[in-house]
Amino acid sequence: MRLLTRFCSSFPQQTTSVGARRGGINTHNTNRHYNSLNASSSSAADQVPVLDPSSLSPSLTRGIHVFNCPDEVGIVAKLSECIASKGGNILAAEIFVPHKKQTFYQRSEFIFNPANWPRAQMDEDFLKISTRFKAVRSVVRVPDLDPIHKIVVLASKQDHCLVDLLHGWQDGKLPVDIKCVISNHERGPNTHIMRFLERHGIPYHHLGTTKDDKREEGILNLVQDTDFLVLARYMQVLSANFLKAYGKDVINIHHGLLPSFKGGNPSKQAFEAGVKLIGATAHFVTKELDEGPIIEQMRTLCHKHACGTEISIFFTCQQQ
Repeated sequence: MRLLTRFCSSFPQQTTSVGARRGGINTHNTNRHYNSLNASSSSAADQVPVLDPSSLSPSLTRGIHVFNCPDEVGIVAKLSECIASKGGNILAAEIFVPHKKQTFYQRSEFIFNPANWPRAQMDEDFLKISTRFKAVRSVVRVPDLDPIHKIVVLASKQDHCLVDLLHGWQDGKLPVDIKCVISNHERGPNTHIMRFLERHGIPYHHLGTTKDDKREEGILNLVQDTDFLVLARYMQVLSANFLKAYGKDVINIHHGLLPSFKGGNPSKQAFEAGVKLIGATAHFVTKELDEGPIIEQMRTLCHKHACGTEISIFFTCQQQ
């Protein structure tokens, strides 16, 4: 679930170093936090201010802006000026320029007062910058004001990804409208998943698949009125024709740290390779298997000399 949280607000990108030539900011991950300074353990000058969400004025709300354009000098300065000129304050900024590619990505989180910066005016202001820098993509989201994303979740036999996502949604950590759950495995009426879905009024559709029929037409009929799809351990490969027909974002939760260990049994591949870190990747689905842009990753230690019980549990969790 944590792998999807940021996407529900905007399109994130990876972060890397960008020089001062962008307009005075020499950083690869700018995080600004604010809180009252605590000088009890050291001098105030040594303290890092931390943002306390409860201290924000009720009139302030959060915005997210994602920007992708050809790289050139001054992009960061213009984006920062746009936000600051309306009284907004940047809380975090992530910048990414791929090695040997003249392409610029930035994801900014900021707070602002809607009374001073109306939502429609915000779109116009960012549009001007998009035109100025010939942006490929410019997306702005204000979660408290914008419509909630409508999604459909696809899952197979294993429940753990689906359970984590559903409970995150129930706790308000995943601000989406789950229209339904689709699975190629049938679940009994008295299972935890089915009781949860029934309690929350979320339809469940069983579309059994075979080697020759992946039921993609049936899936398309169920997902037309959605903003994006989430594959929560859905153990079927969606075809290029399906992706083209759907025409919107599809996110996959892959149990491996891409771009390594693609395809089936990524954790087993990683273990047999003797790696020290394993994890999971949320990425966009493309026609090339596990090749889509990475959204977010989580990792944990993997030790080749773990006891037999730990290894058994680890691999049992990865089976279909």
